[in-house]
Amino acid sequence: MRKRQAKKRPLLPDPRFNDQLVTRFVNMMMWDGKKSVAFKVFYDAMDIVETKKTDEEKTGLEVWKDALSNVMPHVEVRSRRVGGATFQIPMQIRPDRKVSTAMKWLISYSRKRNEKSMSQRLASEILAAAKEEGAAVKKRVDTHKMAEANKAFSHFRF
Repeated sequence: MRKRQAKKRPLLPDPRFNDQLVTRFVNMMMWDGKKSVAFKVFYDAMDIVETKKTDEEKTGLEVWKDALSNVMPHVEVRSRRVGGATFQIPMQIRPDRKVSTAMKWLISYSRKRNEKSMSQRLASEILAAAKEEGAAVKKRVDTHKMAEANKAFSHFRF
């Protein structure tokens, strides 16, 4: 390779929970560089989760982390051309890609919900994902099913 791989920049932990994962999530959710707005949306969503959660032992942040781990895929299919035919080949996912995929799905499916504000949408998607339901979890299940269905092609791995 001619070019070096870009260095990973250290993320500052967020002000309220002091957690780098939260900052990463907010950075993905942010539009037009409006980080303060994104933080407000996330913290409002956390407050809603705090009031609506069913499990009393867990904090809102723990519910969010559970939701994230429930959405995380472990395998995905990658397209690969072999002799004129394109095969969907199941592959393991790197840990950092697992996290970012889960975050992207959680954000995109909460944007598609039809509650009033983004913080309400995000909160209900988080609560659904924490209970192993909702669109983001369905996406993970479908991805796993697709990988399972294409297991026969796993010998084409790169």
